Amino acid sequence: MRADAPQLTIVNPVPQPRGGNRVTALRWAWLFRKLGWHVRVEESWSGAPCEVLLALHARKSHSSVVRFKREHPSLPVIVAGTGTDLYSDVADGGEARESFGLASRIVVLQPGAVEKLEPELRPRTRVIYQSVILPRGPRPARRADAFQVCVIANLRPVKDPLRTARAARLLPPTSRVKVVHLGALLDEFMRAELEEEGRSNARFTWLGERPRAETLNELARSRLSVLSSRHEGGPNAISESLAIGTPVLATRIPGHLGLLGDDYPGYFPVGDEAALCDLINRAERDGPFLEALTEACRARVYLTEPAQELASWRELLDETRVERLDPRDTPV
Repeated sequence: MRADAPQLTIVNPVPQPRGGNRVTALRWAWLFRKLGWHVRVEESWSGAPCEVLLALHARKSHSSVVRFKREHPSLPVIVAGTGTDLYSDVADGGEARESFGLASRIVVLQPGAVEKLEPELRPRTRVIYQSVILPRGPRPARRADAFQVCVIANLRPVKDPLRTARAARLLPPTSRVKVVHLGALLDEFMRAELEEEGRSNARFTWLGERPRAETLNELARSRLSVLSSRHEGGPNAISESLAIGTPVLATRIPGHLGLLGDDYPGYFPVGDEAALCDLINRAERDGPFLEALTEACRARVYLTEPAQELASWRELLDETRVERLDPRDTPV
């Protein structure tokens, strides 16, 4: 890295060790360094000098966005809208709207998210698909002793994380489906139902939080991946499934539609374990249907290419530097 490299700070206000935002922040830091930037990742803006502030999560990074714009009114702020910002039923109180209003550019992770923003914000909004950098080396083969279904989701209500386990209970006795769930227990109120599911559901195994390489290996061993979320901004888990080649079943919500397309054959209604059971059962027993899911995912794998994400960020950062209002407003 050159000593005179431009400086960029990423604010990640929810630094879970292996949560989705953490994965995103670290990947972006890697991409920006590839583009020649010196990058700092902080939970909130410390006041350290930088030429661009990138806030991951409009509502939770609100104080950092406001402070940075107050001290550097003509330096660019990029605000990345998450699912919580765009789709949550949690009251905003105006923080996310103010962060978006102060942003030089808004980044969303799939095109359906643009429609959730106020019309005056849309010209400043850019869609940047999340890429996937897979570990080097061979991937494991699909599990042979069972039809493994993988769920990658931290356990909190918005993910509806036990829906797949409950759907598996409805499968016929002859089914070979085993559900493997990877993710941390982030909401203690869910502990009792998680433990009960583990005790009483022979088809369900919770592996807890695992390193990313191990998580991706379980995904590679699986025949299907399920995302049962109530809302999402543009989940890493879909991008990882596409890159690995494991077909997806997903709730019909905007965050999934924007990545998989409106006509993707593997959607089910939010909270509908009977419909999910039917899809899992069909995928296990109907080879052409499973192949149709696989082909539809293969057609979207280009979205996960790191070169595409790198080019998108290069273009956006070039835009913000050109548009700086006052070249004298530089970090000291």
